[in-house]
Amino acid sequence: MRVHHFNAGTMRPFGGRLIDGRAGLLRRAELVCHCLLVEAGNELVLVETGMGTRAATRSDWLGKSFMRLTGARPRLEESALAQVKRLGFDPADVRHVVLTHLDLDHAGGLVDFPHATVHVYAEELRALQSPIGRPEELRYRKVQFAHGPQWSSYADFGEPWSGFDAVRELKGLPPEILLIPLAGHTRGHAGVAIDTGERWLLHAGDSYFHHREIDPVRPYIPLGLKLFEARVQTVPGPRLANQRRLRELAGTGEVDIFTAHDPVDLRRFDG
Repeated sequence: MRVHHFNAGTMRPFGGRLIDGRAGLLRRAELVCHCLLVEAGNELVLVETGMGTRAATRSDWLGKSFMRLTGARPRLEESALAQVKRLGFDPADVRHVVLTHLDLDHAGGLVDFPHATVHVYAEELRALQSPIGRPEELRYRKVQFAHGPQWSSYADFGEPWSGFDAVRELKGLPPEILLIPLAGHTRGHAGVAIDTGERWLLHAGDSYFHHREIDPVRPYIPLGLKLFEARVQTVPGPRLANQRRLRELAGTGEVDIFTAHDPVDLRRFDG
């Protein structure tokens, strides 16, 4: 099973080292939207979709407040659609999309793959369709789902996998692609685990934000990013508990774990 890593949306928020931990305070930090294209036998599977092509052409796609806060700089050539083409594939052959959650910078590209089946936890789909309170109403951009995605949803329990429960039978997909419950950032947030045949990969989405945050010895996250992470969480207790479990898993060295927005993590796999 071959896995391609790419960035489908760059963000440049103010804050410098308070966001990415690198020297300099008055510069813009860099964040990415880390997506995967998986060659699974005869199937092409997209994990996350980034911001989408319409983010580059429509101001309402991401919303002005999100763009101001994150310094989002959507470009057509950086979209998942363009990246699939760059890798030499026909986007029409992407028959499945697996999402960690439905936030605008993860699901914004769904419209570019209208014939794909979209795999997501049922609780996340409920949060989109029946939001609880104003924060949930605001976090999902309904314009991004107006085309009517072909949902395939799952309860968040299943067989054990590395200390977590896992859904192993995603409809139409091989058993090497799993959904892992990682509630916290949203109530239906998931990780996506992939058995490449050599190593397990775990795309942990927004369950944490900085590559050193799950360091099993000396965990670290820059202050500004830590505050932002807490601000956008939905259920704090499960988020922190899942971070502890991810830290334990990272300590075993058995799984390559990465987060959605850290450019250091992306460079580890993308070269």
